Amino acid sequence: MSWQTYVDDHLLCEIEETGNHLTAAAILGVDGSVWAQSASFPQFKPEEIAAIVKDFDEPGSLAPTGLFLGGIKYMVIQGEPGAVIRGKKGAGGICVKKTAQALVIGIYDEPVTPGQCNIIVEKLGDYLIEQGL
Repeated sequence: MSWQTYVDDHLLCEIEETGNHLTAAAILGVDGSVWAQSASFPQFKPEEIAAIVKDFDEPGSLAPTGLFLGGIKYMVIQGEPGAVIRGKKGAGGICVKKTAQALVIGIYDEPVTPGQCNIIVEKLGDYLIEQGL
């Protein structure tokens, strides 16, 4: 299965028969390389990905400045240190799950809830971890 299929079929899937979807999603290598992304995924800077990866190694490093992706600032909220970073911006937000080799990223806006985004992103991340990725 291609990485794009994971993004299209698993991250951008319809949520619980509501007809809603994540706004954007991607799977990136921890080095910042793009494995696959949705057309709507923001154009990001390498230093934004480096800061996200650093927060997994040093949990809390993003909290004072916020998480930036595509120049958009998200307030970092409760996550799982070293495993999941969650961010909020207005009525939407972001969830980033780290695997051994990748970052699984989902971005959402209302009516999608933070919990729905977290479940989608973290479920795929957990699956990739089980596969040794």
